[in-house]
Amino acid sequence: MPDARILFRWPTAAAFGRVVPKNAIYNHGAVHAAVKQRFVDDVERITWAYKLAESTLRLPADPGMPEVQVLVLDARADDVTDSVLTAIDAAIPQPIIFEINRTDETRMVAAHKIIGSGAPKVASYYSSAWMPADSRRAPLPTAITLAALYAALLEPLMPVTARPGESLSEVADRLSDVRRLEREVAALERKIRTERQFNRRVELRRALLAKQHELNTTK
Repeated sequence: MPDARILFRWPTAAAFGRVVPKNAIYNHGAVHAAVKQRFVDDVERITWAYKLAESTLRLPADPGMPEVQVLVLDARADDVTDSVLTAIDAAIPQPIIFEINRTDETRMVAAHKIIGSGAPKVASYYSSAWMPADSRRAPLPTAITLAALYAALLEPLMPVTARPGESLSEVADRLSDVRRLEREVAALERKIRTERQFNRRVELRRALLAKQHELNTTK
């Protein structure tokens, strides 16, 4: 499994360091009142900390990966919810790596974002573990393009390891299948616990074993 205890050392040349007003996110599009309240409750400050781009890293970009943004979110309390991250991802078209700070800890979180002709598509969020804010940071992964760097930044956050020749999109799709199968396994386990008929329990256990095998194969 990838190491989920990681923070990267972002290059000084890519530093941007601008505070993003919360209403800049609200005004971008339709943000529900409940999500606006989550911004108020969860977020103290949003800082656009780094721009990973061809001009700052000297890595070739392309239309599908013009830049990668690094945003630092200072939490008011324990954490920042995914609904807030989703609203920010919807407002900023480029892929984003988030760092969330709380008291003495930091975690890195991101979702695979696909940029095309329409609105960007954002998959599920993957996160590192919470780490001491002063933890030693790893250098950026070696990459020859910005797209390859983005994939390498996401890889240690993902709960499965990429298979040989598997693209980032394919890994994200496989993770969606894993989460679906995990839900189906949990549902079958609940049914077995409450089922009183012996024959029906046998059928459910058979289905559970098959679903667990499918889950293990997908992982």
